[in-house]
Amino acid sequence: MHYSILSELKNAVRAKKDKIIFPYSKMDLAILKKLAEHGYVKSAEREASGRKSIIVVKLATGAVSPFNDFKIMSKPSRHTYVDYRSLGSVRQGHGLAMLSTSQGIMTGKEARKGKIGGEYLFEVW
Repeated sequence: MHYSILSELKNAVRAKKDKIIFPYSKMDLAILKKLAEHGYVKSAEREASGRKSIIVVKLATGAVSPFNDFKIMSKPSRHTYVDYRSLGSVRQGHGLAMLSTSQGIMTGKEARKGKIGGEYLFEVW
């Protein structure tokens, strides 16, 4: 699930790892691709490992990592839904909000632009 992926990413960045491997799921791959688009990770790709598929994430290395922290908004016990009007900026524009919409995984900016609401998954900065 996305909430465990975020904590593992944070720990891997702090441990200065260069890549990390996750079990494959469509939602996790879509979230990691969006994080890669916005520079929080270098790349996220699906690979076959025997009969199972995995996601290999290459982390952005350097003096300062763009992935500092996160805040989970929706949990399995409490789902949070928002409409596009109530989406604000994250950390005065320095963060990223992630939503699960009817048109797939979107960032907060994309959802506002497309006037689409959905489940508010998490914020990352």
